[in-house]
Amino acid sequence: MSKSKLETLFSNQVKMLKLPVPVQEYKFHSTRKWRFDFAYPEMKLAVEIEGGTWSGGRHTRGAGFENDCIKYGEALLLGWTVYRCTGGMVKSGLAIETLEKLILNEEIKDDK
Repeated sequence: MSKSKLETLFSNQVKMLKLPVPVQEYKFHSTRKWRFDFAYPEMKLAVEIEGGTWSGGRHTRGAGFENDCIKYGEALLLGWTVYRCTGGMVKSGLAIETLEKLILNEEIKDDK
């Protein structure tokens, strides 16, 4: 599966900030084919980039939105923290800033 432009931009931002490299298209569920756009399995931290938020993309239409909610609910039950961000957040740098803080918070928890 090829990466979207937003996923490529996000990957480049991770590299530029020298953050730990996430697993891309990580399958997190044993019986469903669900995948996270980016995941840190050891931290159970996932990043989902929700494209098409202003153009009526799959994530904002009824069935797609509901299916996403089911997926994210199952992820929570499995102990995952899922950070959802929009394309605009990736482009502005807000998404990578938030990820950096999430990773730092996880590292602080691990040190305790």
